[in-house]
Amino acid sequence: MAKKIMTIAGCLAAALLIVFFVPYIKRSFSAVPVDAAGEDAGKFGQTVEYVYSEPVSIRKIYLKGELLGVLNDEQKFNDHLDDVYHTLYEEKFPDSRAYPDKDIYITTEQSYFRYTDADDEILKYMDENELYSLQATQVSFSENDEVYARIFVANSAIYEEAMQEYISMFISPESLALLTSGDTVPELTNYGSRDIGISITQTITTSQDYAAPSEIMTTKEEILEYIEYGDNPEKQYYTVKQYDTVAGVGTKNFGLSATQVMNINRDKIFSVDQVLKEGDELCVTYFRPVIEVIVYKEALRQQDVYFETVMVEDDTILKGETKKIQDGANGSKNTLFSEKWINGVLVTGVEKSSVETIPVQNEVIAVGTMELPDVGTGIFRFPVDNPHISCGWGCYYGHRGTDVQNRYNLWGDVLAADRGVIIENSYNGIGGNLVVIDHNNGYTSYYGHMREPSFLPVGTIVDKGQVIGHIGMTGWATGPHVHFYLTYNGERRDACTVLNCTPYY
Repeated sequence: MAKKIMTIAGCLAAALLIVFFVPYIKRSFSAVPVDAAGEDAGKFGQTVEYVYSEPVSIRKIYLKGELLGVLNDEQKFNDHLDDVYHTLYEEKFPDSRAYPDKDIYITTEQSYFRYTDADDEILKYMDENELYSLQATQVSFSENDEVYARIFVANSAIYEEAMQEYISMFISPESLALLTSGDTVPELTNYGSRDIGISITQTITTSQDYAAPSEIMTTKEEILEYIEYGDNPEKQYYTVKQYDTVAGVGTKNFGLSATQVMNINRDKIFSVDQVLKEGDELCVTYFRPVIEVIVYKEALRQQDVYFETVMVEDDTILKGETKKIQDGANGSKNTLFSEKWINGVLVTGVEKSSVETIPVQNEVIAVGTMELPDVGTGIFRFPVDNPHISCGWGCYYGHRGTDVQNRYNLWGDVLAADRGVIIENSYNGIGGNLVVIDHNNGYTSYYGHMREPSFLPVGTIVDKGQVIGHIGMTGWATGPHVHFYLTYNGERRDACTVLNCTPYY
């Protein structure tokens, strides 16, 4: 009996021990000192303030792989993102929301530890360092499967609008609509050109991504500026002087065409014939775009067919004497060219076909010998083939000559405008390498800016159309061309008074 009583007493004692002492033991375990936890959390010195008996989920926030801290209240974090969006970004970026910066990521982990609360410090740090991002459209430019440029835009609609405006500088909206729909642009029925194809060399893709608000372009103008000049839009400007024309500004600044000057100053210039205001600042840096817009064109142009001089021997005429048997008359032809333009610059042109419209009549001269007479015909030709007048007489103040380019061969041959004798083959700082021909009929002709000195010495008799040198840009020239003018009895004259220049502007 005594043994039974002892057993019951022992059980009661054990029960009391469990009731009164085990909670104490559990509380003591939960109050393990911080040092025992062996952890220190993040940038703000969070420490362990509680150790659980079972693991719980915690959220850690990292910046570029470095721990910022442990989030205590995830709802508070999300509410703060909403507040930041409404306060700072909603007006400029509607229909969006704020997200943590792209370099921030948050993990969920199992842990026995509860850390001190540093949510306010974390959010303040994110505010001070603007560690937020917004959803945006990423536009990537690639070539040969390699991305070489990337931008972020608020939405794809404004990017498409900017791209369409850029492309429309080089092709009419009507032609673009026809070509993109697979239709054919109407055939040429008159002089001019038509667009027959368009392509962009590079590959452009869009996708949704996140970016810092400062990285996101929000206006068409920002995007268009990037398309035109890329990441480094350093530009040069020119101050309009009295009597300047659009074409003259281009000629004096890197040989830009009037259309190019108009395109890069489209906020000020609306026509190549516009009267410029003295003192205005004009951009003279042509596009350095991130893409190449290639436009293929057909151009129908009227071209002169220059008559040749045919020399026939006549033994009834004394040696050294000549007699004109037939006057020469230029003919003309309609020529169809195939052209390739890149970002508004003509890069190649090839003749596809031509139709004679006025037959040429050669000049026939009877001579006592086969020697070439040194007296000109009095009827001049342009000093280059495929002429294009880039700057006419007076296209800017003080310009007393006609600047002529070979439309399809910028560095091609310089040709004698008529028969005569070379009386000057020299160089000066303005005209560069130059030649003067005396036609022995009161006229002389001048050819400036040649690439190198003419290979023909003074005293050489030359025929009309004979090569006398090569187009260049020596002296005061901003692009390859021939500075050409005539003198009559010593008085300088505009060559367009004896040549039909109208079709060549």
